[in-house]
Amino acid sequence: MPKTLAYLRVSTDRQDLNHQRLEILEYARREHLHIDEFLAISVSSQQGRRARKIDELLNLLAAGDTLVVTELSRLGRSTGEVITLINDLLRRDIEVQVIKQNLHLDRQQNDMQAKIMITLLALFAELERDLISLRTREALAARKAQGIPLGKPKGTLQVSMYDKDQQRIVELLSLGLSAKKIAQHLGYGHPSSLNHYIQTRKLRPVSE
Repeated sequence: MPKTLAYLRVSTDRQDLNHQRLEILEYARREHLHIDEFLAISVSSQQGRRARKIDELLNLLAAGDTLVVTELSRLGRSTGEVITLINDLLRRDIEVQVIKQNLHLDRQQNDMQAKIMITLLALFAELERDLISLRTREALAARKAQGIPLGKPKGTLQVSMYDKDQQRIVELLSLGLSAKKIAQHLGYGHPSSLNHYIQTRKLRPVSE
């Protein structure tokens, strides 16, 4: 027999969890729904699916069931994750009702509305990514305009393939070997990059 399940999630505030429960019960009363089960969790949205009991939620739902949430943000950490979850639910013929966004997504009874809403959500996800990218570029431009250096500070040494052999390179330099000879001895290719490594890290003996 089809059932209606309500999913509630808050970060830490128990009072907010109770508020969600009351909001869903009031919605159920207006819509003449009977909530068969509440799945409530107090955990940050930054936690993984297991911590947020998303997998448990999917296991509790079957074809013909209805999922009720107060708002879309309760279902995922990002727009993309929410879209993926809703698509999964609709493919399994599970109706999704979202109170604040006034969404009734039912693949069987209103396939066109479901497709339109998923398309819009996908566009919102793309917009979200574009806005993040735009804010990043604007922040970098603002730092540059203020004269704040971008990237790593000048003089920062990059990780190098020669790092693991640095002690051996120092020993060979102390014996008077050239960068070319050291490169050959250690099995490296062209000695120019090794020479640059030696210079930037000041590995040559002071007497040279």
